[in-house]
Amino acid sequence: MFGGIGSVIITELSGETIEKWELKNGHWLLITGRAYPKSSEPIASEPTVSLSVVNEEPAVNRADVSSRTASRLIRRIHMFTGLFFVPWMLMYALSTLVMTHREYVASFYATKNPAMVTEREFDYSRTFPTNTAREEIGQQILQDLGLDGTHSLSGGRNGKPLIINRQHARPIQRVTYDPAKGKVIIEREQFRGLTFLERMHRRRGYSHYQLENAWGFTVDVAVVTMVFWSLSGIWLWWELKATRGSGLLALAAGVGLFAVFLMLI
Repeated sequence: MFGGIGSVIITELSGETIEKWELKNGHWLLITGRAYPKSSEPIASEPTVSLSVVNEEPAVNRADVSSRTASRLIRRIHMFTGLFFVPWMLMYALSTLVMTHREYVASFYATKNPAMVTEREFDYSRTFPTNTAREEIGQQILQDLGLDGTHSLSGGRNGKPLIINRQHARPIQRVTYDPAKGKVIIEREQFRGLTFLERMHRRRGYSHYQLENAWGFTVDVAVVTMVFWSLSGIWLWWELKATRGSGLLALAAGVGLFAVFLMLI
């Protein structure tokens, strides 16, 4: 006959032997054993043994715990970074799509380039020495107008008007400074989805403007995150034993097709 509680089992063999088995590190070990005479009473000269039963939890494999912890962490990072970077991913996906099909998308617009709408035109009395670089002139004009920020320049040489394109995520502003007339004209580009997406896709960061640096940093983090998604996707795929075969086929097909493109295009 036998009895047991938790991880301890006590057995009586043929009325002569009592054994205590205990689960240690996933293995059953014989802890005590006693032989009794055939009679039901133990030998008087021998001390009786009292067996106490203690519940013990089965030992847990530390490697399995570490693997489950790492898997849970990877899944959480994969999920939360995916949620955080939804706007960035949509912007880059849509901008790449319209750039790939630019001629088709542009056919929906009546003109090739967006129209410029005049916002203000006024006299500008500040003068600059003849040897002043146009970059300094453009910077000063934008500061005077309260439009300081990322911009590009054209013209401004040989007495020609200086054109300053003030970059925005929204439609850009074009500031034209004519030193001969002492006038400034501020125009705004009409919004066009195609132009907006292309501009955001090509938008560069890291300059002496802190906002541009912040944008550049988020783009860097998004790129690193995309690399992480690729690697974590492989990890998550490998955990699902049922899909390892089909997943391996998909991975091989993608790598093979990309290699073919590299050699042929």
